[in-house]
Amino acid sequence: MAVDRCCVDVGAVSGVFGIKGWIKVFSYTDPRENILNYSPWYLDLNGERTAFMFTEGQCHGKGIIAHLQGIQSREEAGKLCGARISIAREQLLPLPANQFYWSDLVGLKVYTRSGQELGSVKSIIETGANDVLVVDGERERLIPFVLNEVVEHIDLAAGTMHVDWNPDF
Repeated sequence: MAVDRCCVDVGAVSGVFGIKGWIKVFSYTDPRENILNYSPWYLDLNGERTAFMFTEGQCHGKGIIAHLQGIQSREEAGKLCGARISIAREQLLPLPANQFYWSDLVGLKVYTRSGQELGSVKSIIETGANDVLVVDGERERLIPFVLNEVVEHIDLAAGTMHVDWNPDF
């Protein structure tokens, strides 16, 4: 799986809201309203990434509603439904040591202590107790993301992660 290191997915357009071009947004950010701190948004439409300046938005129920510059009608907003929302990686705030954006972990090669490759991080599941890495190799493995216990070392520059994990699990 190719990982886009230039842009980071932060949400998706999940529907339309009203008649004046507003959209419903499913946010991947935590907290969900943080998606409103970024502009421009890049929407993937029919295989093309298009920039839209975010003009206004707010929390609405369990989601977010937003208006994008140039989208003036329900019909125009409807054409955006299902589009992924990305931002430029440079818009992300720097993190303290030993904290990582999920998007930086996806695609890393995962190795055991003995150097056996288990595969690559395909995705991450939020469980409440701790996040779980979905590692895709000769078979899929679910590895708890527990720093300094299971996950021993992450080298983003090298694209690697070393784990204390039995390859038979």
